[in-house]
Amino acid sequence: MSDWQPTASLAHLKLRAELLTKLRAFFAARRVLEVDTPALSRAGATDRHIASFRVEDGRGGALYLHTSPEFPMKRLLAAGNGDIWQLCKVFRSGEAGRLHNPEFSMLEWYRLGFDHHRLMTETAELIAALVPGRKPAEYLSYRDAFLRHAGFDPFTSSPKECIAALRKADRHPPREEELDDDGWLDLVAGELVYPALGLGGLTFIYDYPASQAALSRVRPGTPPVAERFEAFMDGMELANGFHELTDAAEQRRRFEADRTYRRTQGLMDMPMDERLLAALQQGLPACAGVALGFDRLLMVAAGARAITEITAFPFDRA
Repeated sequence: MSDWQPTASLAHLKLRAELLTKLRAFFAARRVLEVDTPALSRAGATDRHIASFRVEDGRGGALYLHTSPEFPMKRLLAAGNGDIWQLCKVFRSGEAGRLHNPEFSMLEWYRLGFDHHRLMTETAELIAALVPGRKPAEYLSYRDAFLRHAGFDPFTSSPKECIAALRKADRHPPREEELDDDGWLDLVAGELVYPALGLGGLTFIYDYPASQAALSRVRPGTPPVAERFEAFMDGMELANGFHELTDAAEQRRRFEADRTYRRTQGLMDMPMDERLLAALQQGLPACAGVALGFDRLLMVAAGARAITEITAFPFDRA
């Protein structure tokens, strides 16, 4: 058997250690506290786009490997712990490929009093500290990114416009009835918009459609927008950040909507995190938070094309 060996080179493993040293120095200089939270939870991720690993607790019950440390970190925020960060292993079932491994390293941090714009600035500063020498960061609204790279306004578009844009780019879209409005926008974004971002530098996309708010605040307007952002480098998503929702009732409503969707689509129903909802009810301070794929950032720093090049033992060698 020869697959006992690591797929990452010693040089890439040393580079990972160097970036970790720089990472800790970055947050120490800003007096952001490093924390550690459980990888196992009684609650799971209700997000309709994420599949959790379910494990048995030995007593006939179920536990879930976390897909993000977000919920317990928000409980720490509600308990008065101030600015915090964490680097940990997270787990997502069914995600494997050139840019994905079911077990990967996620960097997550929260800043009190920040909105998503201020956190974008700090995210750019962190990435520049770890991967220097790139062009200055670019900032585009979700609308402007679509207008530039897909040729239409996503806030007024129809599935027919999405199909036309895909066909013009020599893509072969599914039938119109196979996707809802957000599904069509996600498809166009993945095929035409996101691959064109962050070439030679870092690009932020912000102010998403309100229907894609996830755990972020929605800012009223015409149209209303979700105060969230994503960061891209070399056409690859690196980070996803929110001006965090602090309304417990609205968060419960979104969890329930996700669970309803999962049931109608035949996906595994996930229990809501009642402890998170209790923390929100107690009072989450105004803050912004971001999750960054540390392995992908390491790929950029190493000039690697696949996540296996910087991972000691990917899932098929675990």
